[in-house]
Order: sequence, then C-alpha cells, then structure tokens
Amino acid sequence: MSGPRYLEDFEIGACERFGCYPVSEDEVVEFARRYDPQPFHVDRAAAERSHFGGLIVSGWHTAAMYIRMINDHGATRHALAGLGFDDMRWPRPTRPGDLLSVESTVKATSPLQSRADRGIVTFATRILNQRLEAVMTFDMLVLFPRRPRA
Repeated sequence: MSGPRYLEDFEIGACERFGCYPVSEDEVVEFARRYDPQPFHVDRAAAERSHFGGLIVSGWHTAAMYIRMINDHGATRHALAGLGFDDMRWPRPTRPGDLLSVESTVKATSPLQSRADRGIVTFATRILNQRLEAVMTFDMLVLFPRRPRA
C-alpha cells in the first residue's frame, strides 16, 4: 500500500512475511558486552560448556533486530506509536549464522473509545530463523489513525 494506512485497512487474519537479517557473531558479542553480558552471549568457550552448547543471541538483541526489520520494511511508516508487547517468548535460541525474518498476522483491531480518530491493531508476530522455526513470539499493539470521515 503506497498511501496512508488506516485502522480500517487491516483485516483480521491478514499475514505478511518480510525481512532478511543475517545474525553475525561479532554483532552478537558486541551487543551482549554492552547490554546483556552473560557468558553464553559473550564467551564462545563458556557458551559451549553451557546447556545451550554454543553462543546464543540475547533475546533483547533479537527484539532489536526485529525493530530494524520492521523499519527497513516500512511497516511503521503510518503508525502513530507502538504501544507495547504482550506474551513475549523466546521458544528457541537465536544463534550466530541465523537468517531472521518476520511473520506478522493481524490478530485484532479496535477503535479507541477515548479518541475517535485512532485505534489499535494487535499483530501476532513471530521472528523466524532460516528453518522457519520461531525464535521469538509476541503480540505487538500499534496505534494507527482512523480513516477521516468525508
């Protein structure tokens, strides 16, 4: 869709797949050193001895890569604001070498009672690796404008 996107444009059940984010070991370690310095994120030898059996990506880094993909895709271009995440899970680790993509399905739409000019779209979202396995799942609530009345 090239023009503005309004609440009324979202159909429940509509699904979109996009993104292509290669996960590099250098980026994984750099992010983790700054924000989540647990041994299985920053130290290959320690990670191999952990129950993960190798380096894994911080869940918060996976979330940051998701935000990058939705911005690169333009998915946020018409949104007024992100309102938060519900039921965030990391069902399996993201690992260096993974190639991530996004699968986003419209779960619900609801006009705001307090502001007739906007509403909330809830997206059931999965971050997938190259084997189409979910490495992160959540519902994202996004505020969109409503279509102006004629």
